[in-house]
Amino acid sequence: MTTTTDALLAVDFCGLKLDNPLVLLSGCVGFGEEYTRVKGFSNRDAGAVCLKGTTLEPRLGNMPHRVCETPDGMLNAIGLQNPGMERVIGEILPKLDFSETRFIANVSGSTVEEYEEVTRRFDDSPIDAIEINISCPNVKEGGVAFGNDPAMSARVVEVCRRATDKPIITKLSPNQTDIAANAKGCIEAGTDAFSVINTLMGMAIDIESRSPVIGNNQGGLSGPAIKPVALLKVHQVYQVCSDQGIPIIGQGGVNSAGDAIEFLIAGASAVGVGTALFYDPLICIKINEGIADYLRRHGFSSVSELTGTLNLNPPGHPGCTR
Repeated sequence: MTTTTDALLAVDFCGLKLDNPLVLLSGCVGFGEEYTRVKGFSNRDAGAVCLKGTTLEPRLGNMPHRVCETPDGMLNAIGLQNPGMERVIGEILPKLDFSETRFIANVSGSTVEEYEEVTRRFDDSPIDAIEINISCPNVKEGGVAFGNDPAMSARVVEVCRRATDKPIITKLSPNQTDIAANAKGCIEAGTDAFSVINTLMGMAIDIESRSPVIGNNQGGLSGPAIKPVALLKVHQVYQVCSDQGIPIIGQGGVNSAGDAIEFLIAGASAVGVGTALFYDPLICIKINEGIADYLRRHGFSSVSELTGTLNLNPPGHPGCTR
């Protein structure tokens, strides 16, 4: 039986019916099965689950340390450790309960050809959608990240589009000059949606050894510290894709229902939860309850009515001029 809260929270994302707008982010819940061991957690607490990044061949990942806590955030440089496409599709996917939630594959690669092949293999699987992680370095171009070059980003989307009929969600990097221009190119190349943003690059230093804490020297910064940046990027991408009905998973520092609501107002259709899961595995329940309460109090009949309702201050509005 559908409750009032369920009806309020239901979302249509790229034709996928989600029970609520929350998406568990790639890299934070393994391949989905890890969270089934958490007492009190149900896959139904999230509208969708993004699986860990998958590459063509198995990867051991980076040398330790791989994770470092920072003020209001976390640095990580896992290095895409995963068992490879064959094991993910042949051994992991059959164990997932697709009746409980939607599962989204996360495709990573070091060449355009690798993205295309992994996407093609996921096309012939029960996976519901495919997220393209274009923050990976292109080994054929000297290590330049696909996501920081609009032409490279569009090229990856283009080949993945040819390889699948499933919804494609392009994960945009904040580490670029013009995220809106990149988004526009990806739309033209055939993406169905965006996830905004991936992590910001950062560093932590051990002052005693005068060396980076992270074995990879640098890592991706996530957590509450990046939320203001993520909100702006979501709003910027929303400006170029709203007219075409391209939805966004807004993510970056979501730690409460209020945070999630901010992303929805900025232009997100769904909201990603990641780092917060590490210290509160049941946070999705609280966030969903808070969103539902907000919708009722403000007279909204669905989450989608809240998306993109940001009231911008008019030109000349008094404020900080620095």
